[in-house]
Amino acid sequence: MNIRSLTRGDGVVIGAAVLLFIASFLDSTGGPDCSGPLAKYCEAQSYSSVNAWDVLSTLMSVYLAGVIGAAIIVASRALPQPRKIAGLDLGQFGVALSIFAAWTAFWTIIDSHNAGAGLILGLIAALILAGGAVATPLVPALKVALMPAPKAPAAAPYGAGPTPGYGYPGAQQQQASQGYGYPGGQQPQAGQTHGQQAPVDATAGGPAGATPAAGSPADFAPFWFAVPVARPLYGEDGAPAPIAELAPGTWYLAVEQRGQALIAQTQDGRRGVLQDTTGIQRG
Repeated sequence: MNIRSLTRGDGVVIGAAVLLFIASFLDSTGGPDCSGPLAKYCEAQSYSSVNAWDVLSTLMSVYLAGVIGAAIIVASRALPQPRKIAGLDLGQFGVALSIFAAWTAFWTIIDSHNAGAGLILGLIAALILAGGAVATPLVPALKVALMPAPKAPAAAPYGAGPTPGYGYPGAQQQQASQGYGYPGGQQPQAGQTHGQQAPVDATAGGPAGATPAAGSPADFAPFWFAVPVARPLYGEDGAPAPIAELAPGTWYLAVEQRGQALIAQTQDGRRGVLQDTTGIQRG
């Protein structure tokens, strides 16, 4: 699970779930008048106040339903691959459960003639929970990452310090296969020995014989980038299911450009299409 994929909206959902759980321990009635559905519990236990844990139907349909719905929503955001329950995405199922909890809390407090702090606070928390779950995919302010991606470290001068590994935008490999794996690198051309420069074609502005990849601009050069929030990486064959998820805080290599999309390579060597390139941070 990747907690960096959580958004501000998920933070609202988590906070509302905590508030809802606390409300379940508060008094559901405000005084000795136990009219409504809670009256029989007051009479049976010889006291005037009860909380949600004394009324199983209210506990399960409002408080625990909301907490479980919030847990499902957060889990669906953090999982690398989407899960489904009865044909519904896991996140959609959690949103539906949170709306059900808010709906039940509203009618429970309407039916109670002497609502206590537990019911009132429970209704407020359930409404915040449902609102956050529904609004997160729609409101840009709620889609911002809850934990922002760390800033890119400054690239060390060539040859200075230890050789960084894959995933560092300023990596400078000093082996024979220098080039592919950091921005601006080039593979040795045919007939070229290590330590020699490839012949330069003045008209093309690059090594002789080098041609841009199909569908990419002629002046495109590989570069490192990081995403602000978790984004899916789709296969180059156009399949609708993502093959990986790019996580904030990790550097990836863009090896090709196709229109507004980028062909990105992950640490394990997989290549795919990043369709949403808005807000990416270049290394």
